[in-house]
Amino acid sequence: MHAFDVLGDPVRRRILELLSGGGHSSGEICAVIQEEFGISQPAVSQHLKVLRDNGFASVRAEGTRRLYAIDPGPLREVDMWLEQFRRFWAQPLDALATEVARGRREGRGAAGNRTPWKA
Repeated sequence: MHAFDVLGDPVRRRILELLSGGGHSSGEICAVIQEEFGISQPAVSQHLKVLRDNGFASVRAEGTRRLYAIDPGPLREVDMWLEQFRRFWAQPLDALATEVARGRREGRGAAGNRTPWKA
């Protein structure tokens, strides 16, 4: 399965978002996904299997629990593919940052010249 096929599913993207904050047990993942998407535990398990089988997540046993974590390899491949498109948003974001900084500088100067309102 191609990386974008894996990432195309909102449930799998949400699972990766959860895992980005650190490892979670399958039970913790299932609870969140069932609450947010209203799908069954077996359906969540299938999504976890797709993530594992395609290298996006790893699992290790800890007693009776299964702990999932992100495997960054496929995400690096996606990032490398996206590199060719970054120019479409990098410059506008840099320009926005410049304008925000300019607005803050002008705002501080103007604030220093104002008389506070008194009741």
